[in-house]
Amino acid sequence: MDILNKVKSYREEENRMKWEGTFAEYLEIVKERPEVAQTAHSRVYNMIKSAGVKERDGRKMYEFFGEEIFGLEEAIERLVEEYFHPAAKRLDVRKRILLLMGPVSGGKSTIVTMLKRGLEKYSRTDEGAVYAIKGCPMHEDPLHLIPQHLREDFFHEYGIRIEGNLSPLNTMRLEKDYGGRVEDVMVERIFLSEDKRVGIGTFSPSDPKSQDIADLTGSIDFSTIAEYGSESDPRAYRFDGELNKANRGMMEFQEMLKCDEKFLWHLLSLTQEGNFKAGRFALISADELIVAHTNESEYRSFISNKKNEALHSRIIVMPIPYNLRVSEEERIYEKMINQSDMAHVHIAPHALRVAAIFSVLTRLKESKKQGMDLLKKMRLYDGENVEGFNQLDVEELKKEFPTEGMEGIDPRYVINRISSAIIRKEVPSINALDVLRSLKEGLDQHPSISDEDKEKYMNYISVARREYDEIAKKEVQKAFVYSYEESAKSLMNNYLDNVEAYCNKNKLRDPLTGEEMNPDEKLMRSIEEQIGISENAKRSFREEILIRISAFARKGKRFDYNSHERLREAIQKKLFADLKDVVKITTSSKTPDESQLKKINEVIARLIDEYGYNSVSANELLRYVGSLLNR
Repeated sequence: MDILNKVKSYREEENRMKWEGTFAEYLEIVKERPEVAQTAHSRVYNMIKSAGVKERDGRKMYEFFGEEIFGLEEAIERLVEEYFHPAAKRLDVRKRILLLMGPVSGGKSTIVTMLKRGLEKYSRTDEGAVYAIKGCPMHEDPLHLIPQHLREDFFHEYGIRIEGNLSPLNTMRLEKDYGGRVEDVMVERIFLSEDKRVGIGTFSPSDPKSQDIADLTGSIDFSTIAEYGSESDPRAYRFDGELNKANRGMMEFQEMLKCDEKFLWHLLSLTQEGNFKAGRFALISADELIVAHTNESEYRSFISNKKNEALHSRIIVMPIPYNLRVSEEERIYEKMINQSDMAHVHIAPHALRVAAIFSVLTRLKESKKQGMDLLKKMRLYDGENVEGFNQLDVEELKKEFPTEGMEGIDPRYVINRISSAIIRKEVPSINALDVLRSLKEGLDQHPSISDEDKEKYMNYISVARREYDEIAKKEVQKAFVYSYEESAKSLMNNYLDNVEAYCNKNKLRDPLTGEEMNPDEKLMRSIEEQIGISENAKRSFREEILIRISAFARKGKRFDYNSHERLREAIQKKLFADLKDVVKITTSSKTPDESQLKKINEVIARLIDEYGYNSVSANELLRYVGSLLNR
């Protein structure tokens, strides 16, 4: 019954928000809250901004898209800052159709759906409230009632510019129903809804021979002509086309470039002048954002046709490429799985990561930069540190191929293959090897992949497998270390004591005997060699560590295990190296003795409790790592 109570509460809340009054009363609301008179573009921009904006690495992050769109921060920032923001300020950009262009399953439709759902919610808030002339099928802006010759005076009094003319139907109603008394015209608050066709429309092309322009602009209601006497009487016209119904909000033009030309020409007038032609009437004003989406090949074909030049100049193209960051690609798969009936299946840690590594590698282009390969590029893009490169190199790499991310494997293919792995294995758990195996098998069945690409993709699967091998070994080795963090911290503190004595040319005191002794060069080198610090570079590395400790101390911060990434990596590798033989013997023993069995059970428990495995995937991981260490 709880859900019914929520439905009732929602209905009561909507009734509470409803408002109806005269135009004179509406003007009082406008004076108090000018935002109710904002344009459709402004409403969309303010809706996005109201959800919150963060800055990260000098880039704006719009939280409106944060839970659905992953790894497309640059594309989203460009979309908001180069289209929605200037359009909201009434710059000429708003007189353009927004065309999202990108590969399949790249997020174009998701962005449009989010904007539509967002507008529905936003219109139910005080700052996003929308008012319209009551009974108008186009939900017309009440300010259109202000005569043209008084609009300059209205601007000086209210600070609001009025654009657009009163529609033919409301012009007639003003005279017949209200005797020309503008102040008495009834106004109501409306709530945008795609389902109810209020302020949100969707147009999808069908067979050009059968599709009627009335789908866009409405049509004559022949049953009422006898009553009203003429086809030019607005009461004999159904203002129910998508352009009519999307007024005050937005219209999604699906597969716009597949449309017949006669449909597209209506958009020329609407985008440039804010009106369109319908029936035997003067031009009808409409305030709406038109957003379309297409793929690159269709767009190239469209612009190559000279007949489309006029429309092309009224389009702003926003590229929406595939995500190129492994960690964000993982989030895409998690979202898609959580939205499916597969959410109950246990997916072992790193299974989605190896799929993400494969996907991102197929989308990257080989750099000409010295010492840069695809794997390093992938890591840099994901924010990881790569020796010899930094984040400035990332910007250079992105400029090298501006269209990078427009090709490659799409997320839907990966999810299809994960689904296949689950169905075929028929167990409530799949691991990284199951996913890689399924991806490999799926390439043979993929109709649009060339033999050349197939060979390249097979190689990427091998790269992803090698990456997983390293991850798996580290995971097991970490789990074998009892109180891993404590062991690591203890080793690091020992190293730092020796480094400090070495750099300051001091001696250390043995904590047990109290005697003085030289810094332990063997210990320091055993750690530094793990990350390739040469004999010649050891002094500068140690001095750098000491400088970092001093810098932390000056800021009142404590230098700890996570304060220096390369040192942390070296400590981890040293611990792992010391443990390797123990892990190898324990995991590969077919008949483990009592102490080995106890150790295995402890490791499995730790993998389950701390690393996110279940008993099946933990045992599979141990067996796999055992086989790796025995090779």
